[in-house]
Amino acid sequence: MSQELLYWQALNRAMDHEMAADDSVFTLGEDVGLYGGSYRVTEGLYAKYGEWRVRDTPISENGFTGLGVGAALVGMRPVVEIMTINFMLLALDSIVNGAAKIPLMSGGRLKVPLVVRVPGGIARQLAAQHAQRLEHTLMNVPGLRIAVPSTPQDAYWQLRQAIASDDPIILLEHELLYFTKGPVDFAAEAPPMHRAIVRRQGRDVTIVSYSRHAVLAQDAASELAKEGIEAAVIDLRSLKPVDWDTCAASVEKTHRLLVVEEDCRFAGAGAEISAALTERCFYSLDAPVQRLAGLDIPTPYNGALEAASIPQIADIVAAARQLCQAASESKAA
Repeated sequence: MSQELLYWQALNRAMDHEMAADDSVFTLGEDVGLYGGSYRVTEGLYAKYGEWRVRDTPISENGFTGLGVGAALVGMRPVVEIMTINFMLLALDSIVNGAAKIPLMSGGRLKVPLVVRVPGGIARQLAAQHAQRLEHTLMNVPGLRIAVPSTPQDAYWQLRQAIASDDPIILLEHELLYFTKGPVDFAAEAPPMHRAIVRRQGRDVTIVSYSRHAVLAQDAASELAKEGIEAAVIDLRSLKPVDWDTCAASVEKTHRLLVVEEDCRFAGAGAEISAALTERCFYSLDAPVQRLAGLDIPTPYNGALEAASIPQIADIVAAARQLCQAASESKAA
């Protein structure tokens, strides 16, 4: 049976399950202990497992992330919580030069079963230094895997899968998803961590997205259906690796592709998705692939400007509608 949980509660249950099953699993970060985590993900774990396995750290992201890398190398399964993705910039040396490279540099003899959990994305007026999206940075690091759960069910599944993995995995959690609610079936068999899911079937256009914008894309598809446009929505669930086969199968059916992301358009995740699917599906496309993304600017503090800097549901609807019209006109000509 499924249970309705908030996104943060699903992550909390996943942590609890893995910590109960394996003494080598522990978590560390700023305020993960007594406070219970910035978004409550570690709530109750300190009382249950104690300070050795739920470790509050100093404000030193590269230091405690490096500690996590070292612990992983000697057989532990650390889950590092970085308070926001903005502070992850301070930990990139440990992540990029340590976790991502050591397995290859050791000829595969050393494993780094490290999970780094990071809240990110544009929330509510947190301003430029606290509202970054660093997908483009992380995707360009060979050796890392990146999961982007958009639902409580995926948050539960993918965190457990990440902890069980022997690879360094970044779990990107959107800050506006923590208090969204959805069903979580603890007994259901999880799909592979990096497999995309078709959230909605459609015949006219394929919308590919991830994280919070995969949710917005589904809302946009509901609006498009009122106009007679049936949009397929694919939630990537993973940015590295990307499940190209699921995406390509949909594009070959709809013949149109719209890639939606919150991150900046230039050199972002959408650029890679667009390029790769154009290569794979070129002869199936009735129109050029279109991208809809955040503006290439630091995020404004002003609420209206902040909202205008990233795609909204109405923007997704308009872009899909225009793509379908352009493709129809091209075929008619």
